[in-house]
Amino acid sequence: MFLNTSAKAVLMAATLSLSASVALAQEQPTPPAPAQNLPAIIVTPAQTRDLVDRVVATGTVMAVEEVQIQPQVEGLQIKSLEADVGDTIAADAVVARLNEDTLVLQRSQLVANRAKAEAALAQYQAQVVEAEASLSDAQRQFDRATRLVTSGSVSTAQKEQAETALASATARVETARQAITVADADIKVVDSQIADIDLRLARTEVKSPVAGTISVRNARIGAIASGAGQPLFTVIRDGQIELVADVPENDILRLQPGQKAAISVAGRAEPLSGSIRLVSPVIDPVTRLGSVHIALDDDAAARSGMYGNAAIIVTETKGIALPLSAITTEGGKTTVRKVSDGSVQMVEIRTGIQDGAYVEVTEGLSEGDKVVAKAGVFVRDGDRINPVEETSSVSN
Repeated sequence: MFLNTSAKAVLMAATLSLSASVALAQEQPTPPAPAQNLPAIIVTPAQTRDLVDRVVATGTVMAVEEVQIQPQVEGLQIKSLEADVGDTIAADAVVARLNEDTLVLQRSQLVANRAKAEAALAQYQAQVVEAEASLSDAQRQFDRATRLVTSGSVSTAQKEQAETALASATARVETARQAITVADADIKVVDSQIADIDLRLARTEVKSPVAGTISVRNARIGAIASGAGQPLFTVIRDGQIELVADVPENDILRLQPGQKAAISVAGRAEPLSGSIRLVSPVIDPVTRLGSVHIALDDDAAARSGMYGNAAIIVTETKGIALPLSAITTEGGKTTVRKVSDGSVQMVEIRTGIQDGAYVEVTEGLSEGDKVVAKAGVFVRDGDRINPVEETSSVSN
């Protein structure tokens, strides 16, 4: 098959164009291979912080000591009340008065009995004087008869009569003296009865044995006071209240009296300050909890019965710390993923106290070392990463 001149020219042009394209492609340099894409992982530095080891406990605000006021006189009607719930009272302050009419009448009767006993005593004393005079006369008659009987002027019978009269007079004196002793005893009995009535009259004023704040009032005007029933008043001694909080058994051995605490109660934005007053020596075998009594520094800032929680300060220190999220504990080992020059290295550490979201690192890291911020990020020992500084807007 023969091509004409025009076709040959077209074929020649196409061949030259293809050859030029191949030559141009061979002259251009080969592009470099794309760089490896490393995962961006958030890291956080180990920094020195002020750390506080706390034990958190919850409980109820209660009175440190409640004193119950009972009537000391039975069976009397309550005449008036001198205090009410919420009042602050001093020691020996009168909080109620009992009706004293019955006791006043009894005292009047006893005073009359004492006057009667005094009159009887005076009578017995006069009888003693008379009996002693008779005894003196009888003694003289007996002495005279004794002298005269030897001379025969007085018979033996007369002497015996004088002796009998002397014995009778002596007996009358002794009887009169015993009557005086009985009268004295009667007066003393009446005096003791009057003293008892006076004491009961004084106790018709019901007083508080201590200073404090009245928390309960059961007394009612017109009711009969009785020591066997409910107390008339209950007083919070010196107004002192405390938080009785429950602490798990694994924490209670770390607590001791005097440790400071911050107490939060309803209605207050700022926590109250306090300190441990006592730690219970026993643990409830059912709940496995022990009670801790935390005295409040400001008793007026809370009320008995409130619910509260306390953060008890056990230890305060300054040391290197990491976020709790950066630490892994498994198989009895605590580790972090340390990042150095973009390479991950598993490092075993030892930890100290925990303060909220931070944990003290006592061994294994130096200040400024960077670790993977989230222990849950899947990176292995030796992996290469693109470390990203932790910020509030970046997360894994």
